[in-house]
Amino acid sequence: MLQTAQLPAEPPDGRQFELAVRRLANALSYGQERSPFLGAGIEYVQSRPYVPGDPVKFIDWRVTARTGRFHVKEYEAPRQMPVYLLLDTSASMCVSSQRLSKYAWAVQVAGGLALAAVDHMNPVGIMGVGERELHHTPTLARTSILQWMHQLRRYHFSEGTSLGQRVRELIPRVERRCLFVVLSDLHDPDAIPAIKLMAQDHDCVVLHFEDPAERGRIGGGIFRAVEAETGRAFVAHGRSRWLEATETHALSRAGVDYLNLRTDQPILPRLRHFFKHRGRTRRMAA
Repeated sequence: MLQTAQLPAEPPDGRQFELAVRRLANALSYGQERSPFLGAGIEYVQSRPYVPGDPVKFIDWRVTARTGRFHVKEYEAPRQMPVYLLLDTSASMCVSSQRLSKYAWAVQVAGGLALAAVDHMNPVGIMGVGERELHHTPTLARTSILQWMHQLRRYHFSEGTSLGQRVRELIPRVERRCLFVVLSDLHDPDAIPAIKLMAQDHDCVVLHFEDPAERGRIGGGIFRAVEAETGRAFVAHGRSRWLEATETHALSRAGVDYLNLRTDQPILPRLRHFFKHRGRTRRMAA
């Protein structure tokens, strides 16, 4: 059985944790009459000029032919579009060079997003994409959501990742179009192909949490290594990074909204701006 430990650098008082989550939810909802989860839903809103990175499948050919400039269609999510939070509970999320780890931030952000979604009548479900069995179907009950968040404050030191596998298992089980929000460091090599597959039928957002130690040099010279969670062998050099720019661009081309969140930089302002404007532009927020 995997051993558990209390989330590091988190307030020991559960009430303080709830307060932090509620503040984040209020900040995400403040000043927004519509749901902050506006995106590629099923209700047409308007057409706007094409910007680099927009999926070709959203091009409005009628407006393009009439104006002589490429335009894309924008869609608004239905008022009660279910939101699924796919939270990476694997061990790499807990490794940190900062006061708050990727996992600590991801749990707080997941809680804030969940409460903000419920405030706009979007039922919320959650699935852990580590090794533990954690799957709750969408609900509008705030008390249930807060209970889930408190459960998630504990993590497993030796937990592996299963993001790609869990996504592929979940896709055929969800009959209704949903908004999937992935909160992960994307260490699973199957994560991006699986998310691109999910984006074919659903609205998808990827919040990529990154520790500053994961950027730049990870060692000197050329060396062979094994990724601790997946057991995948790889060859790296002094300028290797966990995730290359070509991979994040692949998400954008597939119609996935991507946001990189570094744990050494302010997260809330970027997160709020991202959800406020994600339905208006598909530019990469890297």
